[in-house]
Amino acid sequence: MAKKNLKRKINGRQISLVIVLCILAVYSIFQLVDLQKIIYPYPHRTIIEKYASQYGVDPLLVLAVIREESKFLPQSESHKGALGLMQLMPSTAQSIAQSVGDKGYSNEYLLDPEKNIQYGTWYLASLQKLFSNNQTLVIAAYNGGRGHVQEWIESGQIDPDNIRQQDIPFKETRDYVQRVLKSYQKYIKLYRT
Repeated sequence: MAKKNLKRKINGRQISLVIVLCILAVYSIFQLVDLQKIIYPYPHRTIIEKYASQYGVDPLLVLAVIREESKFLPQSESHKGALGLMQLMPSTAQSIAQSVGDKGYSNEYLLDPEKNIQYGTWYLASLQKLFSNNQTLVIAAYNGGRGHVQEWIESGQIDPDNIRQQDIPFKETRDYVQRVLKSYQKYIKLYRT
């Protein structure tokens, strides 16, 4: 009799444990979006949306670029000298500053999230115009340079009307495009309502 009671207690505890685990699993599934928003955050939202609206760029694309360029660290610097959230080269940023009318440009601007986002978003907008809003080409040019992308098109290495990521000649740029597009799709799923 004592063995049967002990067995019932053990079975009861196992059933209780299974029920608790099921409840936790269901709760976790419902909280998955919140977990994903930790992995795919939306910092600097007001600034991003301000300049995305001003320059006609999808703010979630800007966000995806920032995530892949700097992981949201405003003081980031690449081994090639690109700076800030959107990892802009100082020479590119200086040209952008002239285009947007910033007279007293300094490389320190690139470490300021607002200026960096403004310049990076302006640059994305200029690439959208140049490459007829073809996202793959825009993202490839952001990473590999507009000159390279234009050269790939002119030489027939890539077809702008039927661009495939695997056709991008630079592995670094090909991988970058893939990462940004993946983040962009994730951001659309999480933040576009």
